Amino acid sequence: METEDRRTRQELFDAGALGDQYVPRLQQLHARNAARLHEIISTQGWPHQDLVGTDGAEAAWLIVQHAIGEPDFQRQALVLLKEQAAQGRVPAWHGAYLEDRIAMYEDRPQRYGTQWIDDPIDGRIRPWPLAEPVQVNEQRASVGLGPLRPVPELGPELSHAEQQTIKEKHRWWRQWLASRGWLAKDPSH
Repeated sequence: METEDRRTRQELFDAGALGDQYVPRLQQLHARNAARLHEIISTQGWPHQDLVGTDGAEAAWLIVQHAIGEPDFQRQALVLLKEQAAQGRVPAWHGAYLEDRIAMYEDRPQRYGTQWIDDPIDGRIRPWPLAEPVQVNEQRASVGLGPLRPVPELGPELSHAEQQTIKEKHRWWRQWLASRGWLAKDPSH
């Protein structure tokens, strides 16, 4: 499942089809993989390193990280990942990435600085807002992540049209997230 995910993502990237909206082909793949991982979890528990090895545990993490159309599944998986990390069966950063992703999709500040988005002013990628910016590197270290990479300085402003394109992309994603139950149904901001 991980191999198919990475291959499909690369094919879509190479074709210039990633970025603005959630490509239906990728949505379908992520939903299919999430359903299969859910089946595995229901019979075997979370696929931790002792059960499926490091590669298998990372594949499970990637699949749940990409299951963005499944809010309840991601929230349940976060609980399982934290339990497994506490037992030393998966790296703690697995839960950190998923926790940040969920926070971003719920329009809350993130804790570990793992989620970055395009800034509509200058087009540079910056972290989604941080819950505790001063402590972010301590938080990251606590789950085995290195320091937050440098945040780009504000660059030259994009043209109005380019800014609108990024804003429209953000609007599309907020509407999509709302349609899946991540956000309130009024994603106008």
